[in-house]
Parts: sequence; C-alpha cells; structure tokens
Amino acid sequence: MSDFEAIYESYYDGVYKYVFSLCGNESTAEEITQEAFYRAMEHLDRFDGRCKLYVWLCQIAKNTFYSYAKKQKRAVSKGGMDYPELPGPGFEDGVFDKDAAWTLHKLLHRLREPYKEVFSLRVFGELSFSQIGELFGKTDSWARLIFYRAKKEIRRHLDGTL
Repeated sequence: MSDFEAIYESYYDGVYKYVFSLCGNESTAEEITQEAFYRAMEHLDRFDGRCKLYVWLCQIAKNTFYSYAKKQKRAVSKGGMDYPELPGPGFEDGVFDKDAAWTLHKLLHRLREPYKEVFSLRVFGELSFSQIGELFGKTDSWARLIFYRAKKEIRRHLDGTL
C-alpha cells in the first residue's frame, strides 16, 4: 500500500462528512471528495506540515466545493439547470431524523459566517475545536466560542424568539 493510499484510507470518511455538511447531497459530496483527494495527491509535495494533514485535506475539499458551486451557479444562470440527485435508499435511516436534519439545515442557512461553517464543521464534519481553529487560523478557544454562539442562535430560532 502506498503512502497516499494509507492517507486516503485514513481520512476519506472524515473529509466526506465535511463535504457533505457543505453540500447536503451524497453523490455530490462523494464526487467532490474524490476530486479533493485527486488534487491532494497531485500536490502532496506542497504539504508543509504547518497544519494537520486532515485540516489540509479539508481545506482542499472546501476549495473544491466552492469551485463546484461557482460552476453550478454559472450553469444555472446560462439557462441550463442541473438538478441534484435525490439521496439514495436507506439515507433516511441515518443518524438524524430527516425532518429534524432539514429543519437544522434551514436554520444553518440563516446563520451568518463564521457561525454557519464552524457549526457545520463541528457537527457534520466531526472536527475538533483545535482543527476548526486551525482551519480559520484562530485558536481552539475561538472555535469553541463561535460554536457556542451558533448553538445559542439556533436555539433562539427553534424557540421562536428570533
């Protein structure tokens, strides 16, 4: 097994979950994750160790997602609509109740940055506060505070006080 295969095996699930938290679509998340690992493989020599490998991979995945989203937006504005695939069978048997997950995603959509991304990274991407802080170039305390504020805002929305 090559070094890159070991990296792929170790980090694929985590990177996939992170990408899924960004796009909310299984097939899109899989495609973007595959592309991100391809890009990482091409540029593995650029990894300088200033952050953890997992964080570096998530940064590549995030940039890949943003590139994908820009292309989709251009395709829609030119009149060509690319409808996302519906989640496959068994998806609703996941960790979250489908309705609760939908409500949460709608609330997340209303949050402003960086609250939205920090919350998604923590809950859906299962990143530690230190990893989130590293992604943003901040401390883990900053990530904890932003996550706490995001949860507080979501609770206010759920309680109907906002």
